[in-house]
Amino acid sequence: MQGLSKILVIEDDAQVRVNLENILKFLGEQCEVITLEQIEELDWSALWSGCVVGSLYSKKFPIQLIQKLANADHIPLLIAGKHSYPIESYPQYVGNLEFPLNYPQLSKALLNCKNFANKKKKHQSHLYKDPLFCKFVGQSLIIQEVRHLIEQVSNTEANVLILGESGTGKEVVARSIHYNSARRSAPFVPINCGAIPQDLLESELFGHEKGAFTGAITSRKGRFELSEGGTLFLDEIGDMPMSMQIKLLRVLQERSFERVGGNTTIQVNVRIISATHRNLENMIANESFREDLYYRLNVFPIDVPTLRDRKEDIPLLLKEFITRTETTNNEPTRFTPRAMNALIKHDWPGNVRELSNLIERMVILYPNTLIDMNHLPIKYRYNDTSKFRLGQRKLIAAAEEERNALADIFSKKFNSENKNSFQDSLDKFSTSHLPPEGINLKKILAKLEVKMINQALKAQGGIVARAANMLGIRRTTLVEKIRKYNLQR
Repeated sequence: MQGLSKILVIEDDAQVRVNLENILKFLGEQCEVITLEQIEELDWSALWSGCVVGSLYSKKFPIQLIQKLANADHIPLLIAGKHSYPIESYPQYVGNLEFPLNYPQLSKALLNCKNFANKKKKHQSHLYKDPLFCKFVGQSLIIQEVRHLIEQVSNTEANVLILGESGTGKEVVARSIHYNSARRSAPFVPINCGAIPQDLLESELFGHEKGAFTGAITSRKGRFELSEGGTLFLDEIGDMPMSMQIKLLRVLQERSFERVGGNTTIQVNVRIISATHRNLENMIANESFREDLYYRLNVFPIDVPTLRDRKEDIPLLLKEFITRTETTNNEPTRFTPRAMNALIKHDWPGNVRELSNLIERMVILYPNTLIDMNHLPIKYRYNDTSKFRLGQRKLIAAAEEERNALADIFSKKFNSENKNSFQDSLDKFSTSHLPPEGINLKKILAKLEVKMINQALKAQGGIVARAANMLGIRRTTLVEKIRKYNLQR
């Protein structure tokens, strides 16, 4: 099903109502379960992915339900149980659910709902009345706050500055603001300020006249003219060169400009939405971004959270991306709980874009498959705790610790006093005294390391920074070792 869409269940029997809700939620479907008396309070223009009608106390469709279903022929209809409802008059009827329910039957029914919805693309203007909730997927508190900010600013003319890391969905926020504003019928024109060479950016924004420069064989409109009456989205505004920042500031102040090589002033009615992953305040301090332009753009800032800060939205995002990538007639691709938990544990440095690319790859590689953790690329397999891998990790950790101990002890520079002490310690463990049963090299090296650290701390009066310098290691490394061995300064 699509993103935040839900399945509507109309059922008067309380026990059946609970059963249907539990089963649908177990399958990962969002649902809203109501009684027949509650249908008048329901918003039928919402994004419903299906309607299930079960047993009704009236034993037949009452007039209010008939009217609702007649006006909602874009919502696929399922009948649960054996009932003699007049379903032949409803073109949205897609099948029956027979009790007891089973997984193959439910999967087929949900697929029928999906296929029906895909064939009803002509009704998308009705279904997706609010693109904000269709495209900006998530139910975490931080995403709900972003949605609230978008709703507040959409119907104003304020300039918006969208901040966030690369791949978090800054353009999705910008498009949501545009499509929920009074300018929705006018163009939304994006331009990436960092992807266009400096000498061409002015022409891209303001256009040029014929003969303005070499290669300008005809006049050309710029992005400002193309977005007249609509929204101009300046992506990566932090990468805009200083010379262009001055010209942009003039346009924002005067709402007019001239084409490159022209002398005719063109008035413009455009809303500006900008976005960047950079810290503009630091750039202002470094004199690489104009402070006056910053305050012109930063009228209404929106911070887009990283995916690692809203991992509870990953299941919904998975569902949305799978729906976008799979073909109409394919069985939906699913992820096992083990695979889902592994994805939730990942840090997602590429944010939502990284997740989208991964899902597209998985759908291509494993169509019509229940994807387990073993199907995922190695770097996403976080909870594979088999004995073999656990043993491997322990061996690697032990070897790493021994290497570190050797490196810390044998590659340091000591003063003459410590060199003698160091040599005396090594002489005690020379190969001529190695017992036949062998030794525990790790413990011996650890004891020797503790002894060297204590000597350095004592020689420097307990001052860690000086002791670390004496041992030839970083202060933070020495602090970690003091904590590791529970030493007193």
